[in-house]
Amino acid sequence: MGHWSAYPMPTMRAQALHGDRIVRCFAPRPRNLQAMFAAACARAPHSAALVCDGQRVSYAQCDAIAQRLAVGLAAHGVASGERVVMFIDNRPEFVFLWLALQRLGAISVPVGVREQRPGLAYIARQCGATAIVADAALAERLPDASEAPALRLRVVIGGAAGCTAYETLLAHEGPAPALADPADTDVAAILYTSGTTGRSKGAMISHDNLVSNAKSLVDIWGFTPDDVLVHALPIYHVHGLFVALHCALLSGASTRFLQRFETGSVLHALQGATAFMGVPTYYTRLLAAPDFPRPGMTLRLWISGSAPLLPETFAAFEQRVGSAILERYGMTEAGMITSNPLHGVRLAGTVGTPLPGVSTRVRRDEGEIASAGEPGVLEISGPNVFGGYWRNEEKTRASFTPDGYFITGDVVTMSTAGIVSIVGRQNDLIISGGLNVYPKEIEEQIDGLAGVGESAVIGIPHPDFGEGVVAVVDRSAKTLNEADILLPLRERLAAFKVPKRIVFVDALPRNAMGKVQKKLLRETYRGLFEAPR
Repeated sequence: MGHWSAYPMPTMRAQALHGDRIVRCFAPRPRNLQAMFAAACARAPHSAALVCDGQRVSYAQCDAIAQRLAVGLAAHGVASGERVVMFIDNRPEFVFLWLALQRLGAISVPVGVREQRPGLAYIARQCGATAIVADAALAERLPDASEAPALRLRVVIGGAAGCTAYETLLAHEGPAPALADPADTDVAAILYTSGTTGRSKGAMISHDNLVSNAKSLVDIWGFTPDDVLVHALPIYHVHGLFVALHCALLSGASTRFLQRFETGSVLHALQGATAFMGVPTYYTRLLAAPDFPRPGMTLRLWISGSAPLLPETFAAFEQRVGSAILERYGMTEAGMITSNPLHGVRLAGTVGTPLPGVSTRVRRDEGEIASAGEPGVLEISGPNVFGGYWRNEEKTRASFTPDGYFITGDVVTMSTAGIVSIVGRQNDLIISGGLNVYPKEIEEQIDGLAGVGESAVIGIPHPDFGEGVVAVVDRSAKTLNEADILLPLRERLAAFKVPKRIVFVDALPRNAMGKVQKKLLRETYRGLFEAPR
């Protein structure tokens, strides 16, 4: 890392296309993220953009490194519209690469570093990626030509056999490529999000999506160049990249960038900071620290999202710190959707009102629009809503109403004042530690193991992670034990997807149609992670 200092409410009808353009009906929005970042650089070029591991990178340095990367990537054939997989952990190189790809007009495909080789290969192949950039520690997971035929450039930070070194991109001499001028509706990023059935889907996020959300969040949360944000979220995730990083970088604020959440490191970083964003797990761990809060922690803003915050945690935090956590609600396909107010009352168990320009409605199972306070599935429309799933027209059509509202699948209530509360989920999505876990993917792996009849994966309330992954297994071989399942899963799945408990049963409960009753399983094992009394 020593090289840093060396370089000085609308109507919408979304459609999935085979290419890289989304057809939308929003009014033209001339500015993109690159223009917003350039404006922040011009205002205060010497201010700290990133502080990581004791090193400081100014806005001017950040911009210069991104430009050099763009030169190197262009020299290796990366052009506008091409997909580039970003398989990088929390480190400044991720930020530099993200900005470089914005300059080129290439499409970024961030992938979580816990993804194993089969999943990574599928993503690279499905999106037709021509390049991938990875950490050296992750190089062995990179797909080969047989797994992702379109890949022609493999770049590794730190170097790896058969790959181009990231450092050579920075060292490449040549003229800077012209800044891309993408249309509002051009795809800026593809984010892969699994479903309860089938393979991962690539959500196409346009430049307009990113700009509209960033502008709204900076405004409603009051970000200014005087802010100092503590960032410990996974950078590849919507929360870490589109919310936390964009709020800071595009407002000219400084980011204290941590590789991961570790209580001691976060407590140190919070000294003198003004804002912190986290998932509920982060807040439970901070509250478990006897020296939290430390003297001098006078943050103006504590934000929580990506999973429901327990009312008990909300109350305990407010009592100890004297500030109420600001909960908000979003998702991969729409960035942020609602937020509690920066000033005013924040109610536990609520996620606030829709962002400016976002239209919301709640629909009952029968199809009618729900009354105030009545639960139903949330549907949304606005400039933040994605345009569809990459090369998946069928899933895109099924995800939107005829008049263009996206069906979130989340069951909510909405008050007469427009305040949204999350009731549950229409599908079986599990959110553990702020990360999405989709049962079908895990069930398919378990069901393929010798001695397993069938499995059902559920989420159970967990005091630390919000929900803990539990696999209920009907085993055909009675000698099968927990290790026989967990050991192969750890080789095939990201760690956060591996069940925290395996429960063996003689038969899975089913309804008259033969469907496994997961609701009954969740009720049966609800107290599995509760401490003994």
